[in-house]
Amino acid sequence: MKRILLLVAALIAMLPMSAHARVETIMVHSPSIEGNLEGNDATRKVHVILPPSYDEDPERRFPVVYYLHGYTTTADAQIERIDPDAAVEAFDGLEMIVVIPDSYTKRGGSFYGSGETVGNFERFIAVDLVTAIDTQFRTIAERESRGLAGHSMGGYGTLRIGMKYPQNYAALYPMAPCCTQPRVWADTDVKYETMDPDTLTREQFFDFGYFAYAAAFSPNPENPPYFFDRNVKDGAIDPMVQARWMANSPAVMLPQYVDALKSYDGIALDVGEQDFLLAEVKAMDAQLTQYGIDHDFMLFEGDHVNRVKERFAANLLPFFAAHLDGESED
Repeated sequence: MKRILLLVAALIAMLPMSAHARVETIMVHSPSIEGNLEGNDATRKVHVILPPSYDEDPERRFPVVYYLHGYTTTADAQIERIDPDAAVEAFDGLEMIVVIPDSYTKRGGSFYGSGETVGNFERFIAVDLVTAIDTQFRTIAERESRGLAGHSMGGYGTLRIGMKYPQNYAALYPMAPCCTQPRVWADTDVKYETMDPDTLTREQFFDFGYFAYAAAFSPNPENPPYFFDRNVKDGAIDPMVQARWMANSPAVMLPQYVDALKSYDGIALDVGEQDFLLAEVKAMDAQLTQYGIDHDFMLFEGDHVNRVKERFAANLLPFFAAHLDGESED
């Protein structure tokens, strides 16, 4: 029996082992977030998924995909959702470093905005984070080897930052992006004029989100204690605040950034058939087409969150494998 067990063990040892990712968690200090009026920490947790060859080949450099999480979630929750080892198996011939930064704020999420109230999370992602990752890891520090992606609020951030920083990335993949269309006045918004945002929790998702939106897109350093303006005043719409909110939607921004979007090697957009964002993401697809911006658009069977892990491995990483350069010009 002992001889048989030894033989089985030897046979198992001869089998090819499945590749494993290594996750390294670092803290990145962002000068761009310093001094924000909400008191959001300028030192952010960042998970870095390193492919198997990172440790096996110490001379090799790798392309990087930056992946932005959604509203009311965190980098910790996001990395559990995508499963690093499952992602490794989907590299499809091009191993990449995947970077997941935390952008949770006092009100549940930064919306990757740039105002004084939440802090400049847009620049944190596009400048501070890229600099830190290129300094600390063996990246191919070139535009052609850098991609940007995200889910929901992170998909919104992908479009927003992608429009403004085309010199940084070669490809974009917003997964089920939120907030692509202008948020318009609703009669129910009247309730927000007297509501105290500090009494809300993230379980009150849409009410909580209203104030995160206001903090990101209508910051006002002269309006304590919350330092933002609401889109209602004296029971009616405040047209200036409403205009500021609309100006931050990708659909409104798009005509100003056509050349930037056309400069990308690849853009992909997806949404589930049962996603509550289906209509607005389909509208974003139509708007990109209207302006002649080449992109892939994918509909899939699923809702807003139930296929993230699967699509990250089966679609997102192979997309970047096809569009990022895996060879340094050095």
